[in-house]
Amino acid sequence: MARRFGKIAIVASDAPEAQKAAASLVARYGTHPPDEADVIVALGGDGLMLQTLHRFMGTGKPIYGMNRGSVGFLMNEFLENDLVDRLEEAERSVVHPLLMIAHDAAGMPHQARAINEVSMLRQTYQAAKLRVSVDGLVRLEELTADGLLVATPAGSTAYNLSANGPILPLNAPLLALTPISAFRPRRWRGALLPDHARVRVDVLEADKRPVSAVADHTEFRSVTRVDIAMDRSVDLVMLHDPGHSLDERILREQFGY
Repeated sequence: MARRFGKIAIVASDAPEAQKAAASLVARYGTHPPDEADVIVALGGDGLMLQTLHRFMGTGKPIYGMNRGSVGFLMNEFLENDLVDRLEEAERSVVHPLLMIAHDAAGMPHQARAINEVSMLRQTYQAAKLRVSVDGLVRLEELTADGLLVATPAGSTAYNLSANGPILPLNAPLLALTPISAFRPRRWRGALLPDHARVRVDVLEADKRPVSAVADHTEFRSVTRVDIAMDRSVDLVMLHDPGHSLDERILREQFGY
């Protein structure tokens, strides 16, 4: 029977543990250039997984991560044995990134995509003042806070959870809109939005209270307006061992406090 993945590419973070694991797997299974491979095996932590997903965004190549880092929420357990069989039996999770278009103080647009979240953060000691619109309708005239973020279900257990945002099941058609240390309105805890919503955040008093916009690890400083929407034209495919799919991990996280 033909296998799904004939050509495997192995990539790793710079961490010594990841490099050692990569050398062992390459010696055992070989490796191909990533552009020619059917599947990418990524060795490291969640940071390396996000970098790999960004690196191969738009190619449709599935990514199978094995944890040789710290947290490893997105990763599978590292084992040297039976890699080919594990890849064949792995379950697919398909997610879509957020597209962020940020306008700076000069009016120039900047574009980036985020797998976890788009966040807006104050740059100085003064809190940011933000106006939030959804699908062209102003929903919050003024939010005074350290910032604000929009998270995907895949990213809802990351920065969003640290900011007391909700955990979203992977297949939920939702986005989390979560304030970061809100001062006014003091009781506003954020909102759940349909994943087809288009969010616009305007920075009020931008000269006095500068704000940066961050899509995962891509940052633009001194922005005046940010538009955020899910980009359904891009599929990101992650592979996980049976019983350890990403949606199962997200579900377990809700009971893991």
